[in-house]
Amino acid sequence: MSDINMEEIVSWAKRRGFVFPSSEIYGGFASVYDFGPLGVELINNLKKLWWKNVVWERGDVEGLDGAIFTHPKIWEASGHVESFTDPLVDCKSCKKRLRADRLLEDKIGVEKVAGRSLAELGQMIQDEEIACPHCGMLDWTEVRDFNLLVECSIGVTEEDKRNFYLRGETCQTIFVNFENVLQSTRQKLPFGIAQIGKAFRNEITTKNFIWRVREFEQMEMQYFCHSSLADKKYDYWKKESWQWLVDVLGIDRDNLRWRQHERDELAHYARDAWDVEYNAPWGWAEFWGQHNRQDWDLKRHGMYSGKEILYYDQKTDEKYIPFVVETSLGVTRLALVVILDAYTIEEVENEKGKKEERVVLKFDKKVAPIKVAILPLMKKDNLLDVSSEIYDNLKKKFVCQHDVTQSIGKRYRRQDEIGTPYCVTVDFDSLEDGQVTIRERDGMEQKRIKIDDLEGYLRDNLG
Repeated sequence: MSDINMEEIVSWAKRRGFVFPSSEIYGGFASVYDFGPLGVELINNLKKLWWKNVVWERGDVEGLDGAIFTHPKIWEASGHVESFTDPLVDCKSCKKRLRADRLLEDKIGVEKVAGRSLAELGQMIQDEEIACPHCGMLDWTEVRDFNLLVECSIGVTEEDKRNFYLRGETCQTIFVNFENVLQSTRQKLPFGIAQIGKAFRNEITTKNFIWRVREFEQMEMQYFCHSSLADKKYDYWKKESWQWLVDVLGIDRDNLRWRQHERDELAHYARDAWDVEYNAPWGWAEFWGQHNRQDWDLKRHGMYSGKEILYYDQKTDEKYIPFVVETSLGVTRLALVVILDAYTIEEVENEKGKKEERVVLKFDKKVAPIKVAILPLMKKDNLLDVSSEIYDNLKKKFVCQHDVTQSIGKRYRRQDEIGTPYCVTVDFDSLEDGQVTIRERDGMEQKRIKIDDLEGYLRDNLG
């Protein structure tokens, strides 16, 4: 992984309309972000590509969009009320609250911290002499559990209000709708249910831009099968996930790795768990989880609701609670992975023959927010008429920009910096020969092409 400055990424993301601090005019809202015009195009492309791969191209996965407001019993059954916690420690000096495990991981690594008890974490902080990153003091409280569920209330009047939780993960609405999907689609096991939606966590420590935030979006698929097939399906979805990242999104495989969870760090529902990690500027970081959830969730929801959730296999005349293989990733984390992997600084020659730095986002063409930019060489009426006509035609088929301000060199650089694969330049020769210059982003090669052939060329090359 190249040495990328995260401050530079944050500045670029705001300047180019990818990510804005939420509620900025009021001073911001910690660890909550808004996606700007280009950011929303990027994440919509990622979601569409994932949905196409997981749902549209298969016959054994159905879609769902579950509600964010859910019955509180769901989170008792899922174990979140009891077990969805992080280790919290307070600095007695400056009163800042921090995650004890993150303090240690930053110094000694994830592997040495995983599975430690609260008491062990507290002792390790003292042994390593880890000072508060805010005030520099070594004066900590005891480490204690902190529940991550976001608690809210709902009701017309104060007397009617009752407490509930915003969902901490999207998969629980899949589990409680298992029988509904099964009956309405007439699917047979094995089959999966996929969902893209918001989740909320009351994170103690939020950092690394949009990597760890309080409000985020997940793309999840829960695959239901007989227990005898769980290991086979688990391996299958691991391979599918990896290939999608490399072959579809074009992420450098050298920046990816698998890490298996140690037995003492497994979630309460998991028999096995692997994470896809990315080699980020702050170290290897998890953004995609694969879990063998066994029959834990369906069994618990059956217990708490009083309605046992079973699958009846007519061929074998067997009733059983299915096992679940989960593949789950965060949209915002994936977006940052794609940005970090594409962000490139090159030394190039400008239009005057001088060396300068070029920032270019080498997005895969399928991922790029803007597919093509139409640029009149100069802001002249006759050139604008032609470029506007081209733009009006192409925007019906591709996501386009009509960029008319500043010099052509600066506009090329601007499009490079947002990852636009192709720039189409209308010059004075275009008025005579009906051709335009098309410039490719990565190699900056240019070629002349007839305006009438432009749509077909882009369709063939953008995929």
